[in-house]
Amino acid sequence: VSLRESGGGLVQAGDSLRLSCTSSGRTFSTLTMAWFRQVAGKEREFVAAVWSELGDTAYADSVKARFNISRDNGNQKAVHLQMNNLQPEDTAVYYCAAMPGPGWSRLTEHYGWWGQGTQVTVSS
Repeated sequence: VSLRESGGGLVQAGDSLRLSCTSSGRTFSTLTMAWFRQVAGKEREFVAAVWSELGDTAYADSVKARFNISRDNGNQKAVHLQMNNLQPEDTAVYYCAAMPGPGWSRLTEHYGWWGQGTQVTVSS
């Protein structure tokens, strides 16, 4: 499985960004897809995950009311992270990750495939 993120950038507090991650290789619809983020010097942390045919989702408490994860199992084979009302504490490198379904996890060690990451910077 190969993952590639896009959509990062520099925004101001209160703005929105949409990250996308495209996948190639293994049957995309069977994968649990997730977003993690990492600040330099800190551990990588779970942000959101989406899995199953029904598109079940899970979020970190810090983003639950502001971020939305979705997936396109069709031609795009992509997962998206809509981030609204961004705050300076959301500044990080955001990584797309995949693991075989079913189910989900918030632990990095359960995800075997990772993208290169995309930088999101939120200025105050």
